[in-house]
Amino acid sequence: MLFGRKNKIPIKIADKQVREWKYTTCGYCSTGCSMEVGLNPEGRPIATRGVAGADVNRGKLCVKGIFEHELFNSAGRGKEPLYRGRYFEDFTTIGWDAALDTMGTEIKRIQHSYGRDAFAVVSTGQIMTEEFYTLGKLVRGVLGTNNYDGNTTLCMASAVSGYKRSFGSDGPPGCYDDFEHTECLLAFGSNLPEQHPIIYWRLKEALERRRFPVIVVDPRVTMFAQFADIHLPITPGTDLVLLNSLAHVILDEGLEDHTYIEAHTNGYAEFADLVAHYDPVSAAKICGIDEDTIRHVARLYARAGAAMCIWTMGINMGINQSTHGTDGVCGINNLSLITGNIGRPGGSSLSITGQCNAMGTREWSSCSGLPGYRQLENAQHRREVAAFWGIDADFFPAKRGLTMTDIFPAIETGQIKGLWLVATNPMTSMPNSARIRRSLEKLEFLVVQDAYVDVETTQYAHLYLPGAVWAEKEGCFTNTERRVNLIRKVCEPHADSRPDHWIFSQLAQRFERSRNMKFPETTSAIFDEMRELSRGDGRILDISGMSHKLLEEKKGIQWPYRAGDEQGSPRLYSDSKFQFPDGKARLLALPYIENNEVPDADFPFWLNSGRVVEHFHTRTKTGKIGNMNKFSPTPYMEINPDAAMELGVRHAAYVRLVSRRGDAVVMAQLTQRVPKNMVFIPFHFHDCVNRLTLGLLDPYSRQPAFKQNTVRIEHIDQELAARLNIESRAY
Repeated sequence: MLFGRKNKIPIKIADKQVREWKYTTCGYCSTGCSMEVGLNPEGRPIATRGVAGADVNRGKLCVKGIFEHELFNSAGRGKEPLYRGRYFEDFTTIGWDAALDTMGTEIKRIQHSYGRDAFAVVSTGQIMTEEFYTLGKLVRGVLGTNNYDGNTTLCMASAVSGYKRSFGSDGPPGCYDDFEHTECLLAFGSNLPEQHPIIYWRLKEALERRRFPVIVVDPRVTMFAQFADIHLPITPGTDLVLLNSLAHVILDEGLEDHTYIEAHTNGYAEFADLVAHYDPVSAAKICGIDEDTIRHVARLYARAGAAMCIWTMGINMGINQSTHGTDGVCGINNLSLITGNIGRPGGSSLSITGQCNAMGTREWSSCSGLPGYRQLENAQHRREVAAFWGIDADFFPAKRGLTMTDIFPAIETGQIKGLWLVATNPMTSMPNSARIRRSLEKLEFLVVQDAYVDVETTQYAHLYLPGAVWAEKEGCFTNTERRVNLIRKVCEPHADSRPDHWIFSQLAQRFERSRNMKFPETTSAIFDEMRELSRGDGRILDISGMSHKLLEEKKGIQWPYRAGDEQGSPRLYSDSKFQFPDGKARLLALPYIENNEVPDADFPFWLNSGRVVEHFHTRTKTGKIGNMNKFSPTPYMEINPDAAMELGVRHAAYVRLVSRRGDAVVMAQLTQRVPKNMVFIPFHFHDCVNRLTLGLLDPYSRQPAFKQNTVRIEHIDQELAARLNIESRAY
């Protein structure tokens, strides 16, 4: 037999009979990959491929994107609106007019009886930017409730708060191209190969052309940590101690960029006084990283010609998802500022977002303010938007209302009587899910609007509205690097489901206050309205030069992109002018406060959680696609073999994890990836990790501390556990 490249039998790919390819943007994570969906002669989606000419992914897709065309006909899709009364009789089919009439009547009843803020709205990171804008227009300009929030509070709210505290505005300063220029990469709690595979591929390409140190800070030996030059296995929840200690070394050894600090920052004296107390010897005892390594990493970072920091929403470590997540983000920004690594090629502070359009909700949904990064607290901003929409500025509240994590306790206390959930599933995504269940049971009226009727929260709904999914509609997403990209409509919505912007606009018509407002019928017309609202001298979020047509031609454009610009802006603050009145950034003195739930005799293990590459968030989508679900169909935990041996836990055996809030049954996977006093669980399983989590909140962002809790391990009957697992997977 002959061997070698010449004699290999080539792989043959079956011809799927694609008749037409339609341009779109991936609807999973925030990477923002350009793709095309292939249609067969009957117009049915049958294939997906990357777009070679797109700068983000350059033809590549991850495993989720490759099978994304299977979403359109996946199990559990909603077919028509469903309604049942307040006593939870069986759902009955109801037409769209009747459903929206009922919804409008119930909202009016609740607001008339209890006040405008007694009805709350919680949105998502999954719908189009034009839909976010329309929802914000409806909520802020018509319904008038101030209890309105989106998925950002569970995902990147601490990054938002951190950017605002440090730079005066939201908006990630860096871009993927910074990998091509950086001389040192410091990654906090980021497992790029599994969380954002295409961004990791961009990094690997840069490393093949030019070596530079990659340092991963993570308590778990992730895939990224294995590939890194240096892995810092930090004690969970102590990232701020490490950040302050790195800054201590940089200042103590004179490695800072004092010229930049003097010209472009405020607060240096207070900052320097604070970090003086975080010497590496003292810090090592708290964060678990030895003093010499702290000094070594600080020198590598500060001496690099350009250095960048990246972090994700808190997967595997508590940067965002921590009681001091905003402080952690500001600590990262402090490192960037004292070394002059902001707004320059290879020098940036870059948060890597979770959901496909979490940036869109931050920019245009009006959840935390008003469209285009305007603030409710700013009277001029309120007047601008009110005049543009044709309403009275006094209708807007003068400050933001409750966030998502405060809305549910307000339901418990009776302040909120009605709730509208748009493409979000708090029974799975919120911490302490037993408490969320009790809250939902108290509502007088709950609306669940989702592409999937079988999301867990529908069990508590009085009205279900089936939304169209992803490329069954048309509009834009904004990715991690502020790149706005287009989703073309690939096929018609499933059964009688409808695009979300249509639902919002139709509901608005049920309210008298909408009579003087315009709700355009098409997303291109909505985008034109957003574009006009973004115009303005010095506005950081300016998209006035964009259009749907241009976005498709250029395969995405990064904002700001003002009318007359030839290209988008890869970086913010390249002119070193920040969004505070004096144009300077803020160095912030950030003391570490110990409020972790730490291991003890009763609960001896840290509970860590994160993503796996084949699943997305709560598995509402990937759990229904065979080529995704087959890799991880079962809730499992990673446990250190030494700990497992002491407890008598065998590989692939079922165990019960117990916290102070609940319990969950998982399969044990023995691995050295976790230390002896920690277990790790993928956070995608609806009946698992968030039954255990703590749920304390960051004081600035109100983001939950998903990573600061502990558990114990108990033995259970294996036959019963296997049967329960099979029943759970059948949902």
